Amino acid sequence: MSESKKAGTVALVGRPNAGKSTLMNRCVGEKVAIVSDKPQTTRQRLVGILSNERGQIVFYDTPGVHKPLHRLNRQMVHHAQEALSGADVICLLVDAGEPFGSGDAYVLELISKARAPKLAILNKIDRVRKSKLLPRMARYGESRAFEEIVPVSALTGEGCDLLLELLWRRLPEGEALFDPGLITTHPERFLVAERIREKVLAATRDELPFTTAVVIEHWAEEGDEGLVRISAALLVERPGQKGILVGQGGDMIRRIGTAARLDLEAFLERRVHLELFVRHQARWRDDRRLIARLDDESQLLTFD
Repeated sequence: MSESKKAGTVALVGRPNAGKSTLMNRCVGEKVAIVSDKPQTTRQRLVGILSNERGQIVFYDTPGVHKPLHRLNRQMVHHAQEALSGADVICLLVDAGEPFGSGDAYVLELISKARAPKLAILNKIDRVRKSKLLPRMARYGESRAFEEIVPVSALTGEGCDLLLELLWRRLPEGEALFDPGLITTHPERFLVAERIREKVLAATRDELPFTTAVVIEHWAEEGDEGLVRISAALLVERPGQKGILVGQGGDMIRRIGTAARLDLEAFLERRVHLELFVRHQARWRDDRRLIARLDDESQLLTFD
């Protein structure tokens, strides 16, 4: 008799830069979420789908839980809390190399209130000595909030097979929630904007990544030529940041554009003509209209 298939949702939650996006990409086997060493890279709840002969796991990669200072940040934390309330299994991701602090205590208290089965995932063990890892594991075990404490390296894959096995065991039986051919529910335009933003994050330092957004303003597919023409705006909050993104003689934005175009051509499997420009939009992170439209990932943004 064949084993009944499982299907359910798994929320990946934790503080910024814990490696949630890297872990989801590893588990799904495809790049769904952009990855950066900058905190607060993930701004929305991202969906990654793993389907195989055992069933389907729908991962929710959530923004890092932090103290919100802008409307955008409040929306990010809301996405994380929303994922907690609806998931079949909750995974708290922790950077195993960082000491336990007040932010960790806050996240631990937050997820302890959720009713779903919980696993503590100590990530980045490839960077941590075993002598330092064991006390961290014991610290989360003492909370009695978790059914399992699982050390992993999302970067190398160590421990990820065990993690997936533990997740399958805890999912309910049922039919697939989405078409098994999908790896995400997000439209191409959203994923393209995210990949462009990833290149901005890679090229910039300090506070600039936190005050930058990417919006797709034009998208045209020329079927006969196998070409996609994309025009995207890089939003910044202060006039001085515009010069940083443009760079001397336009060198920075050209470098970002070249890296993004090569990535998009591999992703879309078509030739891409990419035009990037920088727009100053003061306090966009507190702009209710803009945040709502960024959240509606299927829309093209237009400005008067």
